[in-house]
Amino acid sequence: MEMVRAILRPNSIDRVVCALEETGFFSMTRMDVFGRGKQKGIRVGEVQYDELPKTMLMFVVNSRDTQRLIDTITKVANTGNIGDGKIFISPVDAVYTIRTGESGL
Repeated sequence: MEMVRAILRPNSIDRVVCALEETGFFSMTRMDVFGRGKQKGIRVGEVQYDELPKTMLMFVVNSRDTQRLIDTITKVANTGNIGDGKIFISPVDAVYTIRTGESGL
């Protein structure tokens, strides 16, 4: 199992979520976050914005589904401009459902 965290432009989230649902990825956690990447924020006139609003989507999926998830997110969220986002992959050792105590997805 792997955890996929995608930090994306807020204006792309609705399209990404719809595409993911069509691909069979329904379970996710969504959080509004602030941050910056290599561009170190953005300057508009005299004002420097060090942290930009982004949205993070988190998924835990079977390893065999990770690349399909990444491909879907990348295809829909890519504008070709700086700041489209990043995707991070981490191993997940175990998952437990609190209500039932079951382990696994």
